[in-house]
Amino acid sequence: MLLAILTLLVGLVVLIVGGELLVRGAVRVAERAGMSQMLIGLTIVGFGTSSPELVASIEAALAGSPGIAWGNIAGSNLANSLLILGVASIIFPLAVLRGQLWRDGGLALIITAALWYIANNGGITVAIGFGFLAIMGVYLGYVYWAEKKYHITDTAVHEKAEALELADTHLHMDQPIWRSVLVLFAGIALIILGGKWLVESAIDLARMIGMSEAVIGLTVIAIGTSLPELVTSVIAAYKKASAVALGNILGSNIFNLLLIGGITAIVSPGSIPVEISSFSLPLLVAASILLLILAATGRKITRWEGAVLLIVYLGQLLYSLTAI
Repeated sequence: MLLAILTLLVGLVVLIVGGELLVRGAVRVAERAGMSQMLIGLTIVGFGTSSPELVASIEAALAGSPGIAWGNIAGSNLANSLLILGVASIIFPLAVLRGQLWRDGGLALIITAALWYIANNGGITVAIGFGFLAIMGVYLGYVYWAEKKYHITDTAVHEKAEALELADTHLHMDQPIWRSVLVLFAGIALIILGGKWLVESAIDLARMIGMSEAVIGLTVIAIGTSLPELVTSVIAAYKKASAVALGNILGSNIFNLLLIGGITAIVSPGSIPVEISSFSLPLLVAASILLLILAATGRKITRWEGAVLLIVYLGQLLYSLTAI
């Protein structure tokens, strides 16, 4: 068991480091290739910062463990909406932009509710996976169009890129292109290797301690792969960039649901484990509604409201580990 735990931790660290290197290298290569900052933020930053969750879910799906894959998706969004948002709000109350809240938070709520319905009515199909990816494409197209034509910059994807810049002061260091390419490929290699170690050790650990793979995905893997988002959101809150902190969380939720959920559905269609469909997804719907209510009533998420979110997360975490 000790070896499985150690391998899981090493895999998690390698996965996160690989994701960081992937984003750094890809952004620098894209800049040298003449890509606009807007396109870099929409594509490379958005996809790259979600790479730990993406690789972990794909590895789990390919390994025949959809419970880990879907547990990681639902668990990561719970961590984003309750744990990370709660911690960030305690550090500095998060002001909420109405357009960002209803557009991005509303989209995340609708997709979560749809996933919950699908999970209890026939399960996930390849067609649903492609549908999720199509919605992701339409959303990114809308963000690009709105930002270019109307200079709307409060979208979750834009704030996700801003959060990364706040957290990583070395992102745009001037360095030779060959070094950026090397960093990019090193990142790709590390996330693949780290994801493989993480999933294999998680499967072994679940069998050893008699815990379902879905719970492992909901807890250990979800928290681990959400650590980069926690760091960037906390730094944004500490720097009083509250809109950036909230947008980073909403953007992560959208990418997790549509991009990672869509690819997972294509790779491993079928039923979603009951632990997720009967508890985690309805809780995620409730958390999304709670977020809209908290933000709409006061136009900001206060410290005590952040404490409530954090308490709810710790409560569901304890329930997942003991009752499911």
